[in-house]
Amino acid sequence: MSRILLHLRGIGVTFGGRPILENAELAVAEGERVALVGRNGSGKSTLLKIAAGMIEAGKGERWVQPGATIRYLPQEPDLSAYKTVLDYVESGLGPADDPHRCTYLLRELGLTGEEDPKRLSGGEIRRAAIARTLAPQPDVLLLDEPTNHLDLPAIEWLEAELKSLRSAFVLISHDRRFLQSLTNRTVWLDRGESRRLERGFAGFETWRDEVLAKEEAEQVLLAKRIEAEEHWMRYGVTARRKRNMRRVDLLATLRKERKEHEGQQGAVRMAATSGGMPGKLVAEAKAMSKSFGERPIVSNLDLLVMRGDRLGIAGPNGAGKTTLIKLLTGVLEPDSGAIRLGTNLQTVTLDQSRQSLDPNATLADVITDGRGNSVTVNGGTKHVVSYMKDFLFPPDKARTPVSVLSGGERGRLILARELAKPSNLLILDEPTNDLDLETLDMLQEMLADYPGTILLVSHDRDFLDRVATSVLMAEGDGKWTEYAGGYSDMVTQRGTGVEVRKAKAEPAKASSAPKAEAPQARRKLSFKEKHALETLPATMKMLENEIGTLEAKLADASLFARDPKAFDRAASRLTAARDELANSEEQWLELEMKREMLEG
Repeated sequence: MSRILLHLRGIGVTFGGRPILENAELAVAEGERVALVGRNGSGKSTLLKIAAGMIEAGKGERWVQPGATIRYLPQEPDLSAYKTVLDYVESGLGPADDPHRCTYLLRELGLTGEEDPKRLSGGEIRRAAIARTLAPQPDVLLLDEPTNHLDLPAIEWLEAELKSLRSAFVLISHDRRFLQSLTNRTVWLDRGESRRLERGFAGFETWRDEVLAKEEAEQVLLAKRIEAEEHWMRYGVTARRKRNMRRVDLLATLRKERKEHEGQQGAVRMAATSGGMPGKLVAEAKAMSKSFGERPIVSNLDLLVMRGDRLGIAGPNGAGKTTLIKLLTGVLEPDSGAIRLGTNLQTVTLDQSRQSLDPNATLADVITDGRGNSVTVNGGTKHVVSYMKDFLFPPDKARTPVSVLSGGERGRLILARELAKPSNLLILDEPTNDLDLETLDMLQEMLADYPGTILLVSHDRDFLDRVATSVLMAEGDGKWTEYAGGYSDMVTQRGTGVEVRKAKAEPAKASSAPKAEAPQARRKLSFKEKHALETLPATMKMLENEIGTLEAKLADASLFARDPKAFDRAASRLTAARDELANSEEQWLELEMKREMLEG
């Protein structure tokens, strides 16, 4: 059995008289990679800070294995006390740690270490903090939204680096692909309590839905029991003659249980206000070029965007994605070539930088733009408090200033404000930042029903797969190529995902080399991939046989009555086996497609 490295028990935290955590638990053993999930405001970051020893819980215990090292990655690192980035990174080392690992990590993350912390961008601050956290190779890593402000090359590098470490870790992230790839355990914070799944995030959502469905069924059964007891109280013969205090106490207990039950927080209800229908053409670029100094951003681009298209735009930081958006919407003029815009375009931009939010404004003022207490959505008028509820803001927050909101709450507020505006062209610039997974699901469903056109810039691979119908990919030197499908389809067609933007000082002879040589450097599968391709069919066959056996076992109508525990074990294993089979089939298909591409 693996050694426990960190254990939180019975954790309780109250803010402003409202309990955030009640009797929460978090255990991390050697080799465990834990996904910590839950709604925005459920206490994930608070629990992680308690685990790091940064704050104390109102109640409960924190235990750390003697000698175990723990490192914490905060959402908002503070580098202000350091002269250089290298000083900041090295300050996280212990006496026995290797300082050379600091320079290695900084170089891998695109930094030299000589940078002045005061002049760093948000992405560079995040990279420096990641280097500081990973440098000591601790026993336990506590990572709070590590992919925020990172571009795709950095996210994929971090994913590979974490896989290679021996450290156990707890990971908070809104990036589904990142969570699925890295975790083997899941802890779900729900209504102040923690629930643990002995599987990674890939199996979480199915399990969560089963838990909530079972809970709902139990509440229906409870209501029926209360109804039966109330009927006895009114009409039972015994009740007329004398009070049966046991039954009276039972009814009181049942009523108290129903009253104290705290249901799952409601789902976000999103709907974009549709503007007038534009023409079929949204934007057409012909031989469009744009440069800043000697650096080409767009070079000789031909692109056609039609009504209803969902165009994803992908590339590393600095590739010019924001500039391209401005060109396609007419905000910037190209240096050469032409851009033709469609008629009757009504554009709304989701500014996920949140710089457009006045910290002193209240939620109601932000949503209504300070114009009264109502908002118009799809031609109908709604009171601002009612509209706020659709985005999970309680009525008492209407007069709350923006400055006290969490990052996730600010993200929902931006969505509430912008989606109320009429539009037929949505510009989504990193819309997934700080949003919880349930809100992302609802945003995706809203976008699926949106009748207009979408231009989407995102580093979230899963979100691009779910939303985009084509991806415009930065190839370097101002070249852009459109690929049909989502991000995964682009990777399949292109042979690789987003790559780090080439340095400006790259030797000329390197750039004159044939572009095909980079992917040709590797003409076969790795040993690990080849082994997986050979062994997965047998694994899938074994799972299919197991699923058949379990289905036959559960088909026995008397099993539940005879042995409820055996029934529950079989049903739980059947769900897990189906998930494993689906994952194995998907992995085999990806490897087979990769093999065909490399060999022919």
